[in-house]
Amino acid sequence: MRGRRSRCGASWPLHPCGEVPCRVPRSRRWITRQDLGLKKLSPAGFRVGRVTDFLADISSSYDNVAVSYAELVVTGADWEDAAFDLLTELLPGDSRAVLDVGCGPGRTTGLLAARELQVVGIDLSPGMIEVARRDRPELSFRVGSMTALDVPDDSVAGVVSWWSIIHLPRDVVPQAFAEFHRVLANGGVLLMGFHVGEESTHKTSGYGGHPMNIYVHRWTAPALTEIAVAAGFTPYLDPEIPEDRLFFRK
Repeated sequence: MRGRRSRCGASWPLHPCGEVPCRVPRSRRWITRQDLGLKKLSPAGFRVGRVTDFLADISSSYDNVAVSYAELVVTGADWEDAAFDLLTELLPGDSRAVLDVGCGPGRTTGLLAARELQVVGIDLSPGMIEVARRDRPELSFRVGSMTALDVPDDSVAGVVSWWSIIHLPRDVVPQAFAEFHRVLANGGVLLMGFHVGEESTHKTSGYGGHPMNIYVHRWTAPALTEIAVAAGFTPYLDPEIPEDRLFFRK
């Protein structure tokens, strides 16, 4: 299984300009700005990006595969249970409002709802949302983009982006982080899953050979962490968390 390597005691080179990377302690806690060696964060809530047809390509591609995707990707796994259990533990106060952004046919939305979270699934693909509503009529789903969430400011306790940010162009990812930060209440938690690496690939078919036109961008934990911190997030350190998922707090 991908990404099972521990980050215990790892150095995260958050400063590509040549500064000595910090080494964070082997403890389970939120990382401070001092740990990261950051003196100043960029303002949260900035809006950047560009308007192209990449959102239309993602939407239509997943429309094409929605039914077969739901049939092929059915069950959860123990490692997902561990991540969602930790998310539930870290949510602030009594609030249980969570967004599952890039929910697909609602599989992860169902896993989150099973933890008594008040979850809303959001996906760019109307086809995926149609399947999600068909298979899980008791849950709430809506069509939407992580680059412009139709959600009020400071309104949810958690955001889950479970292997969904991987299709955004790299220069648009900060816009998604800005949106996640905007909708989260103070102390709210962001959980991300992603493919580890640095390369990008063009996917032209999938899930039964249906046509697709999307790019899959791999990320390193330090690269995503740097973007998150610039958006105003605080990283969470747990040596037991594999490197293909990250927790952040607003």
